[in-house]
Amino acid sequence: MSSPLDSLLNLSGVTVEGHSQVEGYICIQLKILAHEIVCPHCSKPTQELHQVRSILVRDLPTFGQPVYLRVPRRQFYCRNCQKYVTQQLDFLSRRRRYTQRYESYIYQRVLMSNITQVSREEDLTADEVEGIGDKLRLYASCQGDLRRCLKEKLVRTSLLFRKRCDN
Repeated sequence: MSSPLDSLLNLSGVTVEGHSQVEGYICIQLKILAHEIVCPHCSKPTQELHQVRSILVRDLPTFGQPVYLRVPRRQFYCRNCQKYVTQQLDFLSRRRRYTQRYESYIYQRVLMSNITQVSREEDLTADEVEGIGDKLRLYASCQGDLRRCLKEKLVRTSLLFRKRCDN
């Protein structure tokens, strides 16, 4: 059953299971709708859930308050290739603690002001704000093919490191 918060939140593949207001921020508990995933290693579907751990993810503020999403991170086991796979979500980049739209929001705010001001107003460290900006600039320079671009950057970095070690 769809909640009115689902349409306000506007995130694909999830539904709002609950919400609360805690110590100056809003926390929204999510439930993932899909019952299976396609294994990225062998391209076969798997429903075998191995474990679920919730993470807190920062999202766009609403009503002047920070919003955190409690997202279940589900890990599946693929019997076909015998590997464990963490489910990827459209709105959340891998190993990030911010939604993609929150990262875009921070990046736009920095363009209009500066890192110090944004970090203070959003209660983030300057390093966190810089990391968001670096990721988005890298993604833009890769024209959407982030995986290929990161591999190229890793190769260039290792070649540079070898040159320094050889001297």
